[in-house]
Amino acid sequence: MAPDLIQAAAIGAVCLALAATLWALSVRRASDRRVFVLKDRLARLEGLADATQASAEAFDAAMITIEDGQARIAWGEDSLGLCAEMLALPETEALNRPNALVEALLADPDHRRRIGALVERGEACAFQVRGAQGFIAVDGRAAGACAWLRLQPQIAADGGLPTAGRFAALLDALPQPIWTQSPTGSLLWANKTWLSAVDAVSVEDAVARKLVFDRAAQATVTEAVAAGETREALRWAPLKGQRRAFRITAEPLEGGDVGAWALDVTDTEDTKEAFKRHVEAHDETLNHLADAVAIFSGAKRLTFHNTAFAQLWGLEPAWLAEGPTHAEILDRLRQRRRLPETVDYSRWKTDELSRYEALGVAPDDLWTLPDGRTLRVVRQPHPLGGLLLLFSDITGELRLKAQYNALIQVQQATLDKLNDAVAVFGSDGRLRLHNEAFERFWNVSPEGLEAAFDFDGVVEVCVPRLHDPIFWKELKGRVTDPDPRARIAISGETKTSDDRIVAFQSRPLPDGATLVAFSDVTDTRRLEKAVSDRDQALADAERLKRDFVGNVSYELRTPLTTIIGYSELLDRSGDALPERSRVHVAAVRSAANQLARSIDDVLDTAQIDAGEMALNLGDVHIEELLQETAGRWVRQAEAAEVKIEIASDPDVGVIRADAKRLGQSLDRLVENAIIQTPPGGVITLRARKALSEVQVQVSDTGRGIPFHVQAHIFDRFVGRDRGGPGLGLALVKSLIELHGGWVALESEPGHGATFTCHLPETAYVGAGQAELGL
Repeated sequence: MAPDLIQAAAIGAVCLALAATLWALSVRRASDRRVFVLKDRLARLEGLADATQASAEAFDAAMITIEDGQARIAWGEDSLGLCAEMLALPETEALNRPNALVEALLADPDHRRRIGALVERGEACAFQVRGAQGFIAVDGRAAGACAWLRLQPQIAADGGLPTAGRFAALLDALPQPIWTQSPTGSLLWANKTWLSAVDAVSVEDAVARKLVFDRAAQATVTEAVAAGETREALRWAPLKGQRRAFRITAEPLEGGDVGAWALDVTDTEDTKEAFKRHVEAHDETLNHLADAVAIFSGAKRLTFHNTAFAQLWGLEPAWLAEGPTHAEILDRLRQRRRLPETVDYSRWKTDELSRYEALGVAPDDLWTLPDGRTLRVVRQPHPLGGLLLLFSDITGELRLKAQYNALIQVQQATLDKLNDAVAVFGSDGRLRLHNEAFERFWNVSPEGLEAAFDFDGVVEVCVPRLHDPIFWKELKGRVTDPDPRARIAISGETKTSDDRIVAFQSRPLPDGATLVAFSDVTDTRRLEKAVSDRDQALADAERLKRDFVGNVSYELRTPLTTIIGYSELLDRSGDALPERSRVHVAAVRSAANQLARSIDDVLDTAQIDAGEMALNLGDVHIEELLQETAGRWVRQAEAAEVKIEIASDPDVGVIRADAKRLGQSLDRLVENAIIQTPPGGVITLRARKALSEVQVQVSDTGRGIPFHVQAHIFDRFVGRDRGGPGLGLALVKSLIELHGGWVALESEPGHGATFTCHLPETAYVGAGQAELGL
């Protein structure tokens, strides 16, 4: 049993030894591999450190570490020495040089704050230090408990260019979008303004979302890459909800990349657009002017002309659109004889073109053209250079001015010929115009009126003749009060200190002035008083005449009535009177009846003259009126062996008139016709309807009326020895006119006469009684 245990223990020990040997071999191999890897890594790190130091020294940079308040140089001793020289530091040992350089940087408070924040809180910093011979770019970064400062000297010849980081920070602060992209169009870098414009958080975010500033701008960048040269374009793009104008510039960079920036020119473009609209509006306004306008540039070429310019000179618009020179336009106008005639055209042309050198505004000039027109020429320098010419056709203006001056002279001469004193005052009270009668009326010299140029001054020189302050105050209100209601026309009379009666009146004129006129009406008022007294005397005489006629007529009617009554009684006695006595009685009766009618005519005429006769208007049938008239005179006509006929239109109808007075008028006409018509003759009563009137005619075939009597046939008391009928026809004329009508006569000696009464269908209301007109 024991040998077996010993043998088993020996075998186990051998196995344990073999296992330990194998494990040791495995650990040794793993250690060898790890050592190999570490050696390889150490070799690569040493190579990287050498490369880093070599690259830093190649770019003239020095690296300083700050740890536990001590500064040590990592590499770049040469660059560090150059930095010390640029800062004018004293010579020190190499070990103390980093501390001395850091102390020099800490001398500036701002640099001290930045480096302190780097050491204490690990905040990165970047700044420049100005030295006697150039600049030192300082970049600070923190790594663990160690702070690193990279110092890069920049000599003055480099212009103090910032580092790439500082330059990127500078571009990042600009308000314009700036970005770079690869030739394939992918975004490489963009500043904050660009990222804000596309609503991106970072460049990586913009790349992931494939954001671009503007598609049109992207086309400009692509075109710059393809052409290999700078490209510019103006694009409108939305930015922060607003439409903005950007001038996109794409610049190819070394290595194939391209840089682009967008300059916001919205204000400039708006200004250009506003200026363009202003110019267009200005041109449009000038085109609507009646005056001809031409603008020449500094090179003496036509840059603008309005429509009136081409029409004034008769030049072709197509030729003017080519922009001819000022000299070419003058030559063409001279060829067409449209310029003022001059002895030396070359000198005149030279003087005209020399206006471009004048700095100030030239005085206006007048051109008299061969066709009789007169032009006012205005020349002035143009604000943008060149010359502006303005041509105004003042031919009509000069003609109107001459006519106006002539009218003023005629007006003044007319006023001077007036007997009334006339003065015209403006709305400001100044004396504008007066005539010579005004000077004579107020006994004022022309010099005195010139000195008294306003209303108050005129009042002062007129007060000695009319010292009524209330009158002058009221008249001044009519002249100077701006209220139109206060400037109404007034008139009246007043009395002067020399006992003259003065009539005055004021009239507002259309231009705001006021005309004041004075006239001496003393003699007129005296004459009016005398005429009034005479009229009163005539009225009294007329009243006495009417009373006399009435009384005499009454006194005559009483014995006439007795005579007519007894004559009719004797005429009815029959055979009791001898034939001779009956003839005498008939003659007495006829004479009494004629005398009665004459008395009636005299009374009616007097009543008409006094305006006391009133018409009793009613409906009058013209046909019946003619029948009744013919019936009243049939016996007298038979006794005179004259025939009375009636011929009237069937539609003559009815008129509104006084039947009694119309019958009286016809009786006088028929009586006159019977007297004038020999035996065997015919008297015709005719009526016809015309436009708004009825014509009633009485015609006879008698001996007619002589021409020299016809003009006075309707006059009163024309003697029978001259062929007139006495008062009867005058009464007929008055009665017909009282109805609003008129009487006409047509007669030829030896061929009868025709009296035509023109009667309106309705008599005038004023012709009737007053109560009938209500």
